[in-house]
Amino acid sequence: MTTVLAAGCELEVQGDGKRNDQTQLWMRAEELHTLTGWDLKPEGLCKDEACVPLAPESLKEMVDGEFIDASSLWQSLDRPILHDAARKTWMLGEGASDRSRQLESLQAPDFSLPDIDGRMHSLSDHQGKKVLLATWASW
Repeated sequence: MTTVLAAGCELEVQGDGKRNDQTQLWMRAEELHTLTGWDLKPEGLCKDEACVPLAPESLKEMVDGEFIDASSLWQSLDRPILHDAARKTWMLGEGASDRSRQLESLQAPDFSLPDIDGRMHSLSDHQGKKVLLATWASW
């Protein structure tokens, strides 16, 4: 089993048993969609209304039946991809343009933290209100 992280999601994927060199991340098309929202269509790689055309030669290398080489696909989108030394945990990162768009929106990402009594509080619980965040670290 391989653990893949992307956009705040975590998914255990079986991979493709035929490929045991572990230099690539192979997963089923539905796993890629569940994890990232991207689908492989005849017009290319699509997420919602946006599609990125892929060369036919590239598709032959990246697609084998129901399996997709997510690592090559992600690199073709110019997005970062990381893995641990054992290649049992992979992370599909956000593209620079996506991250830039988020920063320009001035919208803070949602997160949850415990208060002093251990109760969890999420930023989204206070949507539409002004919130003061005070942080402290001992280091």
